[in-house]
Amino acid sequence: MAGQGGSSSAAPRRGSGRGVVISDDWPGYSLDLFTYPQHYYEDLEYVLIPHGIIVDRTECLAKGIMQDIGDNNIVVLCVLKGGYKFCADLVEHIKTLIRNSERSISVKVDFVRLKSYHNDQSTQDMQIIGGDDLSKLTGKSVLIVEDIIGTGRTMKALLNNIDKYKPKMIKVASLLVKRTYQPDGYRPDYYGFEIPNLFVVGYALDYNEHFRDLNHICVINDNGKGKYEV
Repeated sequence: MAGQGGSSSAAPRRGSGRGVVISDDWPGYSLDLFTYPQHYYEDLEYVLIPHGIIVDRTECLAKGIMQDIGDNNIVVLCVLKGGYKFCADLVEHIKTLIRNSERSISVKVDFVRLKSYHNDQSTQDMQIIGGDDLSKLTGKSVLIVEDIIGTGRTMKALLNNIDKYKPKMIKVASLLVKRTYQPDGYRPDYYGFEIPNLFVVGYALDYNEHFRDLNHICVINDNGKGKYEV
């Protein structure tokens, strides 16, 4: 798989876990190879993961989740706002698999917001915003769907909060896992891609509410950060 540098030596590879590992020296894809909103023409470095590959990996993750979930009804807890696109596509694949099987499994979706970023920096504080009464998760099989996990502190805080209500099972699916300089040793049960320590946008991942309308996952450049900084 050749990137903008034309070499296949740094191509993404499937790791020993459930995700596709994108190496630190992967050059990505030239923006000229893809269509994307004109208002971002000066704000991006390159395409890290094209939309079509995201769709394929999401379908693969849905199959893995269905194999593990058994005949349990599922409560999907979508982490907004960045996770809504991945969650919608993942749930749709899960529902398709259910319809094409002989199992009778219900899928309910609820939403929660976690805030732990200021501009492009992760903060120590995590706020849980919205969502129905989490006590309703008692005895349920819960699938948390997140867009990206870095240090893992935010997700571990959410898991600790939900665990108080004694759900039957908790699984976590994240589209991305970021290799950070200070990893907290946490890995979700399912993830699409392990990526370098880069700030990425697109496919509903934002920078101060911008870039959610970008289909591909891209690396933002300094001009983009400066333009949309708050």
